Amino acid sequence: MKSKVQLISQIKKEHRKTHMHIPLIFVLVSTLVLSVLSVTDLDWEDRISIKRGFSLFCYGLVFFTVLYLVSNNLMLRTSLGQKFVRTYKLAPADVFDISNKQVSAVQALFCCITGLTSCTYSCTRDMLHTSHYISEAYAWFGAAYFFYDIWSMYKVHNAKVVQASMNGDVKRTGVKFFSYLKSHAVIVGHHIFIGGFGFLVITYLRGGLGDCFFGFVYLMEASTPFVSLRGILSKIGMKSSILYVINGLVMLGTFFVCRVAMFPCVIYLYARSVDLDYFSAIRSLPTGCKVSIVILLLPQVYWFLLMVKGASQVLKGKVTKKKTLKMH
Repeated sequence: MKSKVQLISQIKKEHRKTHMHIPLIFVLVSTLVLSVLSVTDLDWEDRISIKRGFSLFCYGLVFFTVLYLVSNNLMLRTSLGQKFVRTYKLAPADVFDISNKQVSAVQALFCCITGLTSCTYSCTRDMLHTSHYISEAYAWFGAAYFFYDIWSMYKVHNAKVVQASMNGDVKRTGVKFFSYLKSHAVIVGHHIFIGGFGFLVITYLRGGLGDCFFGFVYLMEASTPFVSLRGILSKIGMKSSILYVINGLVMLGTFFVCRVAMFPCVIYLYARSVDLDYFSAIRSLPTGCKVSIVILLLPQVYWFLLMVKGASQVLKGKVTKKKTLKMH
């Protein structure tokens, strides 16, 4: 009788825990729906007003933050999530990190949808001047992600510090937010630069340029979901799995196509649109544009080479392991 009462009590407890997610999920879905509804009255080539844009920014800030909280709650407060955490021996810091990567992947997916829409609409018309409102709309909505992510990265970092203090590795019990900003100035500065300056370029500093080229910039995020998945697989101890290898190869290919090969392809499209040969088209670009391309391209090439090096090491390790097993 007692065990039956305990079982019923446990079921009710889990039921209450599950219901805790309903308000968060409701806010998440509502925010996304409101964001879409806020632009449905626009014509394809309309601009986004500051008032409408600020609303989209606020929606984005709420959406990404709540998505992170939903992910954390599903893993920490549901029986299925807790089973996942126990199976892979995840600490709270690991859960926060996985949630951070999941939100990053969702943001990248939104970028790809925006990029595909912009390219499909603008590149088939006057590619130098035709715009689609989705480019500016998501610039407002997506800019919020970079500011949310600063807070999210802080939460992950703080959880790691707390975890280390519980293990006796460090004496600190936590990190203050502003202390984190100071100690991680580079990554914080990167986020502020992308979320601020990148946003301004797409919305106000484009100099009349259409969305075709900015669509390709959005598509640079196509490799991010695979980068996130690689981090998650590593976190749950699946670095030696075939899934990890396949994901790594797809990540490598996507990164090369969307972040390295994309640049010469875009220049080729530009050359066609202005009726110049390839190198004449490059020379005709404004100096600032050429400098920007170099600044964008060089880090991508560097990161790609690092990825190739890492992938080759993983594959070599697999081959060596197989040979060792055969010898035994």
